[in-house]
Parts: sequence; structure tokens; C-alpha cells
Amino acid sequence: MFNKVPEITLYFWVIKILCTTVGESAADYLNSTLGFGLGNTTIVMSVLLAASLVAQFRLRRYIPAVYWTTVVLISVVGTLITDNLTDGLGVSLIVSTVVFALLLAMTFVAWHRVEGTLSIHTIVTRRRETFYWLTVLFTFALGTAAGDLLTDRLGLGLLTAVVIFAVAIAVVYIAYRWIRLGSVLSFWMAYVLTRPLGGSTGDYLGGATDEGGAGLGTLATSLLFLAAIVATVVYLTVTKADAVGERATDGSAVLDH
Repeated sequence: MFNKVPEITLYFWVIKILCTTVGESAADYLNSTLGFGLGNTTIVMSVLLAASLVAQFRLRRYIPAVYWTTVVLISVVGTLITDNLTDGLGVSLIVSTVVFALLLAMTFVAWHRVEGTLSIHTIVTRRRETFYWLTVLFTFALGTAAGDLLTDRLGLGLLTAVVIFAVAIAVVYIAYRWIRLGSVLSFWMAYVLTRPLGGSTGDYLGGATDEGGAGLGTLATSLLFLAAIVATVVYLTVTKADAVGERATDGSAVLDH
């Protein structure tokens, strides 16, 4: 198979943040505004995610529309997993943050031990793709738990939270460019941090003005960011600006490329 994931470009990070924002606002809209309830929303979104993953796994190359649809859905489900633990089962955010961090670390260890690489440039087998999507799911769940823990404990305002997580991602980028932080570690740290950044952005835009939000509402925020995602995906589909040009080799054991 050709590599099943996009090249890491500016487009990747922009659309990733758009997806995480939709994950937060869409989950809130379905759960609260439409009154689906946490359980029903989780079931519906999990079924949609399963269907999207089936479509993604059946492909032999990266297709932007299918890939990013899966990311949007997994962002919603990852958010809902943490919400179910916190709101439905009363699990402490500290506990869920630690548990998801451990699950993420265990997935990395298993991925590397089995495949000999953590490179996202060689997602060319079903097994590697399984590790990849499992990792993505845990990053969304961890990002939700850690982000909610930080904002709840510090009592941050909605806009302040957006700024803090944006600065945190900038720090990771600086460490990668000038302190030679490993690219694999840098990538996944930034990937985790985009979840609370996108979630905080969704909360700010959808939040009421008397609560420090922009007052757009969860529906308007979801539709706005979905439109931006669709426009970006169409552009990437036409231009192939983030597509891998050559067939990846299956024997690579490189961690930082």
C-alpha cells in the first residue's frame, strides 16, 4: 500500500485544529442542545466512526475526504469517552489523565516493539494503521482530560485557555527547531496539545458572552468549522498538496523521519 496518512504540512495542523474544535462543539451540540444525552450521542458517533474506519482501512492510499472524516469522528468519540468517564461515572480528571497517558505510552511501546518504528511516514500495513488510529484515539481522550483538568484547576477564562494551549504548541515547535527535540516526540506532543487548543477554541466561540465566550453557539461554531474543513479537504484533494508522492518502504526502522 501507499502511505495511508498525509504529509505533515501546515495544512495538516490547520485542519487538525479545525477537527478538534468541531469535536468539542459538535459533541456539546448533540449532547446538550439537541438533548440526545451523553449515552445516545456516544452510541451514534461510535457507529459512524466504525463505518468511517472500515472505509479508511479498505483504501490502499491516502484519500483526504475519508481520512479527515475519520479524524473528525474520532475527535468527537475521544471527547465523549472522557466526558462519559467524568460526567457519567464520576471518574476524576486526574485519574483519567493518568490512565490515558499510560494507555498512550503502552501503545507507543507496543507499536515500536512490533514494528520497529514509530514513523508516520510508513503507515503502509494494516497493523501499522491499527496502531496509528489507536494512538490518535488516545491522544484525543488524553487531550480532553488533561485540558479539562488544567482549565478546571486553574479556573482559566475561555480565551485565556486558548492562548495558553497555543503558546504550549509554540514552545514544542521551538524545542523541535532549535533545541533538537526529537521529531516523533515533538509531533505527538503537538498532536495531543491540539486537542485542548481546539476544544478551548470551540468552548470560547460557542460559549455565551456572559460566560466569557464569543456567543456564536455550538451549532454555528460546528457549521463554521465544518465548512472550513470541507473547503480545505477539497483543496487538498484537487492539489494533492499533502499527498505522499512515492510508495513508502515497509522495512523502515527510522524513528525521527
